[in-house]
Amino acid sequence: MLKRITPSKTLDVLVATPSGGTGQGGIDRVMGGLRDELIRQERAGLNVRFGATRGPGHIALSPFYLGGFLLRMLGLKAAGRLDVVHINLASQGSTFRKLQVARVARWLRLPYVLHLHGGDYPNFWKDDDSSLSRNIRQMFAGAARIIVLGETWRRFVISRAPEVAGSIVVLPNAAARPSLPHVGGGEQVHILFLGRIGDMKGVPQLGEALNRMQHLGNWRATIAGDGHVEAARAKAAEYGLADRVNLPGWVDGQGVAELIASADILVLPSFTENLPLSIIEAMASGLAVVATPVGAVPDIVRDGETGLLVPVGDVEALTLALTRLVEDQPLRRRLGAAALQLHRERLDLAPYAEAVGSVWIAAAR
Repeated sequence: MLKRITPSKTLDVLVATPSGGTGQGGIDRVMGGLRDELIRQERAGLNVRFGATRGPGHIALSPFYLGGFLLRMLGLKAAGRLDVVHINLASQGSTFRKLQVARVARWLRLPYVLHLHGGDYPNFWKDDDSSLSRNIRQMFAGAARIIVLGETWRRFVISRAPEVAGSIVVLPNAAARPSLPHVGGGEQVHILFLGRIGDMKGVPQLGEALNRMQHLGNWRATIAGDGHVEAARAKAAEYGLADRVNLPGWVDGQGVAELIASADILVLPSFTENLPLSIIEAMASGLAVVATPVGAVPDIVRDGETGLLVPVGDVEALTLALTRLVEDQPLRRRLGAAALQLHRERLDLAPYAEAVGSVWIAAAR
């Protein structure tokens, strides 16, 4: 647990997120929760603003949002109203935008915090001497503090930039306590997937596992998210599962809350992740979790204790794990209760906001 530090004066923080903390992506949902919790706590000594660097619209508009964010940095610094910049970071376009934010922060002599979220970052930040790799290393080396979501990510960052080891803080994502009471699926055990529908999230393997479970009569499933929705619907129809597997497409925040409240099992058989917010949200409601041991997932999903872990791409293991949970109500309840307890102890928004605030203050010093 990070020790709480109280600033001697009001600390002005500007947080860079894709959509300013109002979007539905994982980073924006985490930052939106942080914003709401900071407002709830009314913590003295912190003045926190959120700004968009990509924007919610077409990617072609992102240079305008990024330019606006950089001008905002300049204006706030000139007015003496900016002490720390918090940079949320993922791969691809996010990195190219945040390289600019970090450069301007260094030029303004503003301390900045890097917050690494991207699950595919080891494939993006390669261990080579390319211009991109050198620029990313410089960005990390210039950070006053670096937040990573688990031990595996701390080791990864050190492997790319050993000089930053002393600046790294391990802090898992957090989610608010549910707004709706958990009721579950009743007589039909409700299996829920939340995420982008496609190969990297293991949706083909999930579909095959559900196909192999057709002989069990007491389950239904919802596979919610954007991506290759029509292809997944066609595959469900091919399997003869159209009446048991619902694919609603993208759902908003209220829809996610309603799905979690009505579910019994959260399944996420991904090939790559950092630390998925959907798992933390499921734990907050006491769902039993089935996931793959990718990224920092094993830090919170301990096999047989707070959920079940299955090997990446292993349809048979996924089928067995889901079958166990569908058939064994006491096991579902035991795993869900342990997950709920872990959320309240480590993954709730109140301690998360305290920890992030302390990182900002330490970075400013």
